[in-house]
Amino acid sequence: MAKTATLLLGLLLSASAFANTGVAFVHGTGNQTNALNDYWTTEMVNSVRQGLPNQANYTVINCKFEEYMWTQDAAGCLADQLKSFIDSRGITDLVVITHSNGGNVMRWILSNPTWDPDYQPVINSIRWVNALAASSKGTPLADAVMNGTVFEAAVGWLLGYQNDAVRMQQVSWMEYYNANYLYGTSGRPALPKGFWNVVGTDVDSSPFDGDSYCGGYFENVGLEVTQAWLNSCSDGFLDCSSQAGAGYVWYYDTSFTNGSEPLSHNQSRRKCFGLDVLLRNDL
Repeated sequence: MAKTATLLLGLLLSASAFANTGVAFVHGTGNQTNALNDYWTTEMVNSVRQGLPNQANYTVINCKFEEYMWTQDAAGCLADQLKSFIDSRGITDLVVITHSNGGNVMRWILSNPTWDPDYQPVINSIRWVNALAASSKGTPLADAVMNGTVFEAAVGWLLGYQNDAVRMQQVSWMEYYNANYLYGTSGRPALPKGFWNVVGTDVDSSPFDGDSYCGGYFENVGLEVTQAWLNSCSDGFLDCSSQAGAGYVWYYDTSFTNGSEPLSHNQSRRKCFGLDVLLRNDL
């Protein structure tokens, strides 16, 4: 309801009802060159963009999110691609959909508008950010990977091993960044645009449950294993407290999904259990 009220207020105070709406999909940790197919899938993106008045007004970001969030390869690349999309399509109302560490890179831009000349024009065009399983307070899995334990091999497919983005997502490191450089967490200034979280609360991986196969069965099995290092409320990669750590909680997964199914960390970037419909209707 709060999110709907925010939009209605914006429509009353501006000409947003006649805006040119677009959507941007921002991936998580990793060096992406084809995030449409390799990260989100065309099935997911094509379903969500049906909510646009002009379905051609979408972009899928490809950046090197193996770096620290503030670097040119990370936030610089994201801002450049978003601004290029905004300018080329005449976008005046941009909804950004992020996943995982993509939420941190987006928050860096929102929190540091003077860092790069592209940041403020991008911020001005954003309606709000829908953050799917954002790693706003880091994850103990990043600590385990950086400690070089055998656990690293078990989650390398998920995190990308020992790179700067993984190092950055260690719990104590994110605590420092949140306290000093990023907005939106408790006790810090609010972000200039809404940051709305979808929180994944559990992982299902039973071979006898068809829902366990959405997003990839073996990926969900891996997330079931890594969940042992996390709190009982987690998506196999992030504790719920991390996902809800900045901005506002929009939904916990089971409150909107078909059959009240939980969303694993992998499923929260795929067309699973009605997530795509939620995001589509939000446009």
